[in-house]
Amino acid sequence: MKTENKYIIAFTAMLGTFMEVVDTSVANVALPHMAGTFSAGVDEITWVITSYLVANAVILPLTGWLGNYFGRKRMYLFCLCTFTLASLGSGAAPSLWFLILMRVIQGLSGGAMVPMSQAILLESFPKEEHGKAMAIFGVGVVFGPIIGPALGGYITDTWAWPWIFYVNIPVGILAVLMGFLFIEDPDYMKRPEGSVDYASFVFIAAGLGSLEVVLNRGERYDWFDSTFIKLFASTAVLGITLFIWRSFTAERPLVDLRVFKNREFATGTLLMFLLGFGLYGSFVMLPLFAQNMLGYTATWAGLILSPGGIASLLAMVIVGRLVGKVDLRLLVTVGVLMNVLSLWLLRYVDLNVGFVYLMSSRVFQGFGLGFLFVPITVAAYARITPQKMGTATGLFNLLRNEGGSVGIALSTTFLAQRSQFHQERLIEHLTPFNPIYTNELKALAQGLFPRAGLDHATLDQVSQGLVYGMVQRQAAAGAFVDVFWMLTLMFAAMLPLLLLLRGRGAGGEVMAH
Repeated sequence: MKTENKYIIAFTAMLGTFMEVVDTSVANVALPHMAGTFSAGVDEITWVITSYLVANAVILPLTGWLGNYFGRKRMYLFCLCTFTLASLGSGAAPSLWFLILMRVIQGLSGGAMVPMSQAILLESFPKEEHGKAMAIFGVGVVFGPIIGPALGGYITDTWAWPWIFYVNIPVGILAVLMGFLFIEDPDYMKRPEGSVDYASFVFIAAGLGSLEVVLNRGERYDWFDSTFIKLFASTAVLGITLFIWRSFTAERPLVDLRVFKNREFATGTLLMFLLGFGLYGSFVMLPLFAQNMLGYTATWAGLILSPGGIASLLAMVIVGRLVGKVDLRLLVTVGVLMNVLSLWLLRYVDLNVGFVYLMSSRVFQGFGLGFLFVPITVAAYARITPQKMGTATGLFNLLRNEGGSVGIALSTTFLAQRSQFHQERLIEHLTPFNPIYTNELKALAQGLFPRAGLDHATLDQVSQGLVYGMVQRQAAAGAFVDVFWMLTLMFAAMLPLLLLLRGRGAGGEVMAH
């Protein structure tokens, strides 16, 4: 691929990646509005998110083979066109099930764009500038989830939820035109010979698709107490097991898992899984805390995350200049410690915490993310041959996405369990023998309520209900603190793995602009 237009190619590739990554989170804050439009319940409307993530998971490991079989430029342009048309269909959806269908198409086409964009960037920049290339790529991958909730909240509050999809249309058209003009297939890329391994496709589609259903619906269906979840979990285990077996035994496997024999790549993908776990888990938990506990609007909850995105951009400018000059393990260590500091600060939140405190914690995390994504990616691809780059980028992004899905699923489950735990502990103190409790009931009964003309028995019931509501809020706040502590430990778990990375990798300076 020609490199004289590398920055134009980088901008072109990033348009598709940014659209896809933003769409993983932009719809979350608009779900209540969609539910109102289609008169749908919570169980039904959440399939708008689940369907997108399932389609993403299915297509990601296959993108290397698809790019080789159809030609990467042709496949990338097809995905851009399909994603743009599906965005139009999502915004104009006449029914919920049509919207879900469009989201599936968005997930399939968008999921394939991200690893192809990464492969295009790595091939457009020389080896010594891979740090620069991954800093540019990181702008979309890291900044997208941060800006998504804020953008979705603003658009939904200001206009209407269909516009969160309509905004993709002009961006998609521009990306298609630029991709047609500037993206070229590399000379080494050849169409795979022999018959297509359809068995691998069936196994991976069933396995990863079922896994995403389990992770996204498990909490709502009470996990393995549900026959529905047991069925999909069994299908996930069987499908993934058969896919791994097929990948190592087939003469021409659909996905060459032997790429994991590369120690740096295997370590990098594991680190990216843990990064996705902590990143997406915290991205969901903090806005949820702000909205449910503090009463923030969707827009203000999203604004808590936005300054972290600015910090990520600044960090990527810095780290892009340092890659190739400074030990990669040192850069990742700085990123891990910044994230640990951010989540450690969130362990001290309560129902009186201010906006600035929450936003400051996100600034620390955003800055740390810039020091994680770029060096991990450069280290992972340091010894990957160009011929295996398509497969490697697909698997690398799959592990990042799956880490995010696992992080969200475990965070929400842990939140529910710890909320019950804290509530049980607090209720133990609500007895007539506790003077604090009895004095609070008297204060409530003798305060404002007598003016409403309520009798004594009703006053007691209302006062007890209010105290119980306070207990529930305090229990939920304690549960959020526990989740932030769990995510802190998840980031800390990355540190021992750094010993398996190479100290130096290809890199260079990233443009300040």
